[in-house]
Order: sequence, then structure tokens, then C-alpha cells
Amino acid sequence: MNQHSSDDTVFNAKVALILVDIQHDFLPGGALAVPHGDEVVPVANQRMPRYQLVVATQDWHPPDHASFASQHSGTQVGDVIEWDGGPQVMWPDHCVQNTGGAQFAAALQIDRFDHIVRKGTDRRIDSYSGFFDNNHRRATGLHEYLNQRGIEELHVMGLATDYCVKFTALDAVELGYRVVLIYEGIRGVELQPGDCQRAIVAMQQHGVQLAT
Repeated sequence: MNQHSSDDTVFNAKVALILVDIQHDFLPGGALAVPHGDEVVPVANQRMPRYQLVVATQDWHPPDHASFASQHSGTQVGDVIEWDGGPQVMWPDHCVQNTGGAQFAAALQIDRFDHIVRKGTDRRIDSYSGFFDNNHRRATGLHEYLNQRGIEELHVMGLATDYCVKFTALDAVELGYRVVLIYEGIRGVELQPGDCQRAIVAMQQHGVQLAT
């Protein structure tokens, strides 16, 4: 169980920390490396003791996941195709279930996690958000978990700013949470220059507060 410090920096019980996809494949050297992604690990470790509830999301793909370019002849990483009723970015094989790349960063203090939400488990549809798949057809159970614990406010950080962090934060706002983005604890993919800044602006426009 989570061990918490007793100083006055601990947030009240209605606030939870959401750590998005801080996994080996998103760190430098990983299959889908986020530039400087490893820099979010010490931020997470420093912040976790301040929260009475810490939830981590974990990309957990089957080996034939539809988001992998290897599953679509003629596509390359970074291409966008129409798939299952919506756009799908083609990614390298990453965070495959039960592989080292899917594990949390080695330096991350996972003993402080209270709950882990695995997403992207259905081969047919990606799940950037910690709450739903990309078509909002299936929920992950995170909202119910937080509801049962009386959580009203979420502080969100992790990888990557322009994808899983963004969509987790936007869904959280839509579900009625007050959402704070921990700026020092996010890094992005930037398939296109400016993607991260555009993602931050979009989050702010939807009511996400930026904590610097």
C-alpha cells in the first residue's frame, strides 16, 4: 500500500495523482521513445508521497494490436489510417503484454501505486485515455474506481503529452473532475512540431489547469 509523508504538503482525500504510461517503451531506448521521457520519473517519485491515492495507467497491447504499423501492409510509423470508424496513427510495436517494454520504468517507485489501469488490451482499438478506448465504446473502470473513493480532483502527469496525457485529461474533465496538469512531469512525442503545445492549449481550453 501507498506510504505517505505526514507533512503539510499532502493533498486531501478528494485529490488523486494519475501517472500516465511511465513505461520502458516510452523512455529513451524504448520502442516508442518519448524524447526526455525519463525526466518524468523523478518528478513522479517526488510527488507520489503527497497524495493519498496514486493511480498508474499502463499500455498493455496484444502482440497483433491494430495500432501497430507491422499489422498493416504498406504503412509506416507515423502514417494515419482510417480504422474501425476513426483515424489511427501507426505506431511501432510497443508495450506488448508481458514484455519488458510494457513494464513500468525501473526507477519508478511502483510500491507507492494504489491501483493500476491497463488499457489498449483490445487488439481492434487503441486507448490513449486512461478512461475509455478511442471510440468511447468501452470504459477501463478508472472512473468507477475513483468515484467509489470520492475523488473530485485529478493531478495528471506522464507520457506522452500529445496523446495519452492529453486524452486522459480531456476525458477527466468531461466526466466532471477538476483537472490539474503537472507541467514539469510531462513529455511528448511531437510527430509534428508543435504537437505538445497544441495539446496543452487544447487541454486548457477545456478547463484543465496548468500547474508549473
